[in-house]
Amino acid sequence: MNYLGLFLASFASATLLPGGSEALFVYLLSEQLNPFVLLLIATLGNTLGSFVNYVLGKYATTFALSKGYMSEKQLQKASTLFEKYGAISLLFSWLPIIGDPLTFVAGIVRYSWWKFLIIVGLAKLARYSFVYLGFLAVTQ
Repeated sequence: MNYLGLFLASFASATLLPGGSEALFVYLLSEQLNPFVLLLIATLGNTLGSFVNYVLGKYATTFALSKGYMSEKQLQKASTLFEKYGAISLLFSWLPIIGDPLTFVAGIVRYSWWKFLIIVGLAKLARYSFVYLGFLAVTQ
């Protein structure tokens, strides 16, 4: 159940919904669970949550515009910035506040899904690896 909870928390925290999974990740590390399994599960959950944002961006843009969730001006600005920085910007998908919209915009501009998964997966792996290394530094 601990692993499933971590997967769900990391998945949800990567969507456009607010939330964080790092505290649960650290707690489970302190409970002596396998750190590499935790790292894999958190990375997978967070990457798949970001892919939900990508899919929403790809297929729900018209809906978001029609309901006023975003303006045409915001969409154009985000698209222009993403097209300028592309893959490099996805390396920042792990950041709070800006990371989730970046993954959404990748879907809007129809960025290659397999490149998206590789880049975002590496960024999320780096995120949880950094948290793990911080945990090790504090506990040793």
